Amino acid sequence: MKVFLSTDMEGTAGVVDWSQARGPTTEYEYYRRQLQAEVNAAIDGALAAGGTEFLVNDSHSTMQNLLPDELHGRASYLSGKHKPLYMMQGLDSSFDAAFFVSYHGSAGATGSVLPHTYNPRAIAEVRLNGAITGEAGINALVALAHQVPVALISGDRTTIDEAQPFCPDIESVVVKESISHNAALSVHPERARELIHDGARRALARLSDIRLPSITLPAELTVRFHNRAYADLACQLRNTERREDRVIALHNEDPLQLYRTFITTVFLTRGVTD
Repeated sequence: MKVFLSTDMEGTAGVVDWSQARGPTTEYEYYRRQLQAEVNAAIDGALAAGGTEFLVNDSHSTMQNLLPDELHGRASYLSGKHKPLYMMQGLDSSFDAAFFVSYHGSAGATGSVLPHTYNPRAIAEVRLNGAITGEAGINALVALAHQVPVALISGDRTTIDEAQPFCPDIESVVVKESISHNAALSVHPERARELIHDGARRALARLSDIRLPSITLPAELTVRFHNRAYADLACQLRNTERREDRVIALHNEDPLQLYRTFITTVFLTRGVTD
């Protein structure tokens, strides 16, 4: 079985502050290794259930957080910025399952640690077919396009709750309970790795019962920005309409094209904010 892993970092056990997830800091160097261990635990668990081939897409920040020589030997490593399909680069119909490791709550979430959706400086909220979604729900559009089930998601409980309307059969792994945007109660890192390992093993063991993402097509993404300038930029794209001063709607019958339009919007906003 072939498994695609998209990995963020804010959902790693113990991470509660941006200094722990953005280098160069001593804390970042420590927590990137905790992320690495969680990714390897997911691969080990999948191997135990028959996984044979793995592609890890490093999807956090600069997208070069993992240490290649410490990555599980069965995995290929996709890293670097400006990937056309961003967090989902590398996924295609040849994969049997997708894992989302160390994901986090959305910009619209209340009580989630380090909540944001793609670009925290620009995006205030995203809804998929009317429901608030985080990056897991948005990324599930690509999985749906390639007919690949999202089998596992790890992070805090809010992350799981936001993803389940779109990925109802996921194996969910909660490694921390958020208390506020900068506080969480995490399990011990060893326990987090055990939970992720067991979750990945269970996910592949019952893969035949995991349905494709539940997203009605044609689908619509509505994006609320922090200011009007971002909405002005986004309105230059096809299949985009203005809903409010700071809100635009993207719609498409093709989930992959919808995702591509959203990612183009993200790249436009980063050009303004970075």
